[in-house]
Amino acid sequence: MLTSAESKSSPLTRRRWAVVAILFSLSVLTILDRVSVSAAKPEMSRDLGLTDVTFGLIFGAFALGYALFQIPAGYFADRFGPRALVAAVVGLWSLFTALTAVVSRGGLLVAIRFLFGAAEAGAFPASARAIRSWLPARETGVAEGVLFSGSRLGAAFGLTVTSWSVAALGWRSSFYVLGAIGIAWMAGWLVFFRNTPDQARGVPEPERAYIRAGRAETPRAAAADWKSVFRFRETPALLAQYFASNFTFFLCYSWLLPYLRDQYRLSAADGGFFAAIPLLFGAAANWLSGAVVDSLYRRNWRRQSRILPAVAGFLLGAAALVGAIHATSVWGAVACFAIATFGVDLTLSPSWTLCIDIAGASTGTLSGAMNMFGNIGSFASSVTFPLLLRWTGSSGAYFYCAAFVNVLAAFLWWSMREPRGGAGAASLDKMLS
Repeated sequence: MLTSAESKSSPLTRRRWAVVAILFSLSVLTILDRVSVSAAKPEMSRDLGLTDVTFGLIFGAFALGYALFQIPAGYFADRFGPRALVAAVVGLWSLFTALTAVVSRGGLLVAIRFLFGAAEAGAFPASARAIRSWLPARETGVAEGVLFSGSRLGAAFGLTVTSWSVAALGWRSSFYVLGAIGIAWMAGWLVFFRNTPDQARGVPEPERAYIRAGRAETPRAAAADWKSVFRFRETPALLAQYFASNFTFFLCYSWLLPYLRDQYRLSAADGGFFAAIPLLFGAAANWLSGAVVDSLYRRNWRRQSRILPAVAGFLLGAAALVGAIHATSVWGAVACFAIATFGVDLTLSPSWTLCIDIAGASTGTLSGAMNMFGNIGSFASSVTFPLLLRWTGSSGAYFYCAAFVNVLAAFLWWSMREPRGGAGAASLDKMLS
């Protein structure tokens, strides 16, 4: 039930949604820089003499660096706040984006992409920590949905615009431009963002009271402690299901565009158009999922508001992946993979809101651990797809594999349908009512 402070302040002040908007722009920028290598792959392969197996290592190097630094980045977001961490990581990855333009051989590109991934690792754990500080629990589902829709729209925009930029300016100049955009964004972030509403100017006291009153403080992680998040009984299932999500989705960021161009003899512009379609479906899924999560939550469905959208999403993703195996045209293949992307992206808002629910002040650390496992899935996807394609001559083996892990992930979510962990969990569930 809303307190009088909550009910009065909610319609009057919206500074917290301006924070969500800038986090959305961060998500767009993050993925715009990430997919640029995929968009430039044909030209980079030609100029640098790179094979598909080497490019699999390049995609995988990013995922590995990104995964390994998730927990440290999340811990630093909890310990020092997201403002300083986001500024540092955006500055670093913008530097590595610009350095991509000077590479002359594959080994150096693998190293730069690993460091680029390590730098980007802090973006989403820090965003989760910012959402936890700036929004009440009943609004975190929509906020996470908006955040991750930015990554999908950024990828769709990035694949299309970077493909055009590479054709018009060349791939080296394109990476210089992207690096400069990142530095400009970092400056704007430092001017605008503060770690909490209490530190920010221009936030009226009624909105601050509304945020404080609606924030769930879990007794299971009352302070930033990176070790505590591994004691939650939900943690193993939460980490493993995110592996499945990224194993399916990462194809959009890595092999989907070059695969479509090679398989269906598409031009760069046509390939960018078709590769963007699943990403638009992913953005829509994030909006829908965030709205459903918060709607169920407000109806006192508590944990079910996280479980049901995730289970439905993974089962839909598995069915669509099997359908993709039987597609005979580019439209059919893209339609099936778009539905699969829609399905697995229904799971993102539930995943990140559950991190906020159970971790409290250690949200950055738990979300970083989850994202680490997810990006191990990304690494597995980036190297498995070309290998299975080479060994079998078909993409079907990869899609069967991805469908199987999606079904397993649905069972993992179902296993978390009741809060577990004794008295602390019971107290938490009472707060979330």
